[in-house]
Amino acid sequence: MLSITNGLQAQRDTLQQLPEVVVQSYFSKASLQRVPTAVSVLSPAAFRLQQGASLLPALNTVPGIRMEERSPGSYRLSIRGSLLRSPFGIRNIKIYADDIPLTDAGGNTYLNLVDPDVIYRAEVLKGPDGSLFGANSGGVVRLDLAPPPNDTHHLQVNLQGGSYGLFHGSIGWQQQFKNYQVQVFQGYQRADGYRQNTAMKRSYTQTAQRWEYKPGYALKLLAFYSDLSYLTPGGLTLAQSQANPRSARPSSPAGPGALAQKAGIYNRTFQGGLIHEAQFSPRLQHVLAVFGANTHFENPFITNYEARDENTAGFRTYLQWVNNPEQQSTFQWKWLNGVEWQQTSTDVINYGNRGGKRDTVIAADKLKARQYFFFTRFHATVNNFTLEAAASLNYYGYSYNSNGHTNIRFTPQLMPRLSMSYLFTPLVTGRLTVSRGYSPPATAEVRASNNVINTSLQPETGWNYEAGIRAATRRGRASIDAAFFYYQMQNAIVKRLDSNSEEYFVNAGGVHQKGIEVLGAWWLVKPGQQGLLRGIKWQEGYTFSDFTFSDYISSGKNYSGNRLTGVPQHVLVSSLLWQLPASVTLYTQHTFTSRIPLDDANSTYAGSYHLLQAGVSWKLPLHTRYSLALRAGADNLLDVKYSLGNDLNAFGNRFYNPAPGRNYFGGISLQL
Repeated sequence: MLSITNGLQAQRDTLQQLPEVVVQSYFSKASLQRVPTAVSVLSPAAFRLQQGASLLPALNTVPGIRMEERSPGSYRLSIRGSLLRSPFGIRNIKIYADDIPLTDAGGNTYLNLVDPDVIYRAEVLKGPDGSLFGANSGGVVRLDLAPPPNDTHHLQVNLQGGSYGLFHGSIGWQQQFKNYQVQVFQGYQRADGYRQNTAMKRSYTQTAQRWEYKPGYALKLLAFYSDLSYLTPGGLTLAQSQANPRSARPSSPAGPGALAQKAGIYNRTFQGGLIHEAQFSPRLQHVLAVFGANTHFENPFITNYEARDENTAGFRTYLQWVNNPEQQSTFQWKWLNGVEWQQTSTDVINYGNRGGKRDTVIAADKLKARQYFFFTRFHATVNNFTLEAAASLNYYGYSYNSNGHTNIRFTPQLMPRLSMSYLFTPLVTGRLTVSRGYSPPATAEVRASNNVINTSLQPETGWNYEAGIRAATRRGRASIDAAFFYYQMQNAIVKRLDSNSEEYFVNAGGVHQKGIEVLGAWWLVKPGQQGLLRGIKWQEGYTFSDFTFSDYISSGKNYSGNRLTGVPQHVLVSSLLWQLPASVTLYTQHTFTSRIPLDDANSTYAGSYHLLQAGVSWKLPLHTRYSLALRAGADNLLDVKYSLGNDLNAFGNRFYNPAPGRNYFGGISLQL
């Protein structure tokens, strides 16, 4: 956790020069003002304004994103869509760290392995963007897990404590030796959790290194090891959650509960990659990344005990040509071509669960997922116009059975994207995008927790149509970014639970997703060095999601026209930031979430709720080379009773995972 005061200074600089905010996810730096697609950039300041022990508060400030955490460490993430596909982990979204995909070939992403303190910056590409990143129907997230070269700080120590046994500590060291940069990071987090059976622990170690062995040529290493464990309390009925919201799923005549079976997740993963960057000439660049991961995963569940080992290997490479960057011309262009290949092998065994211990073998399978895609992107600026034409050709398949020789191959899919923006003035841009989404079923959906391999499950596909506008005042005092989209999805994958609460997945036909996303900011008092109020910033983020099933009939029941399960129609996030004398800052945030349908029939809804949080920080006046900051805050100040992470379509109406009431945190950050 960087000093929040330093983060606010970075935010102040960024806002005063809004047109110069840089987007890197398209593999060449571009001004956010001219990017012709829906992109949100989370700066270091955006992360440091939040509590720090979870990614959830910062990501949920981005319109179109919904992140849930049913218990500490149990993440679910959605971009412009439903969380139906995300019972454990993340689906239909690609996540990268630099050029290394954190999403494996089987479509799973263990985002909860990463310590939040190590994330320096994030870019969110909203809507299907497979033209450069392969199969996805929701979007892409690109994380920077290392500070930029020549960062002035060498040592950073962060300590935080809070309610329900929360402790989060990290230490990071980095140094620049002429043309070589090295970073080493160690983080540790634990929490008891609000409910029974929700304790979590994570130990995270990372190194990032960069060696520019000659001008324009660099070799980069990113590697991390994470040891994560968290207990899972299980869903409650409405009556159970009202009677005792802190309880885990109780035992019943039908079977033992979460406590009795010691239900939980244990994940040990090593992941890393090497990236070589070569600037052959001012006009020609080549990048090659090779990467791999090894995961040992265990999940004692109420009905069984799953253990699996996963191994991933892959590479990504591309060439980019540009016209002469030294010539000032009304016509500037870039052309990028590349390929990404990835394979994940999974050995999975399900045992009986006897009080958290493995019993006899129930089922055993080997699965191997393979995907590769070719991609191309042509980007051009002509006077005030920016044009992009891009596409990828995607190949995906998997094999299974004890011998791993039964093959399923999906038809190759073309994912085009055509985008255009026009700069009406240097500070006002309009944009249009048409793109195609494609997301095959993940291996965790093909072989779900019911231990049945479902070969009938088909990929999601669809077309997305979008328009947007970005505008800012001349000195960055106010800004707005708005997007309007319509996504027509076919074969939407939805989750079902059987009588044993074991999940399986089916295709739900068509889904129509119409939405509006707006993010606006205004410095009510411009940042300055005099007076009682040194700056006041007001920010509003609004998401409208009109998502409905268009053609969905299951087991003789017609759900066509129903609202999409798990998606609130309205989300409004409002915040105020005060900068005061003596390097004191205050931050308050209010979030309104409208009611949420909990089943496909729309027979049960979770009620709407209001969340209020506040924080204060103080940078102590020390030597100019040192930075020491104290901070404290509170979440859910209104002590609202709500569920953050519902079990959708749950058998027996066990939908609810009650979230903590009013809770507090405090911490200290030191930079040298």
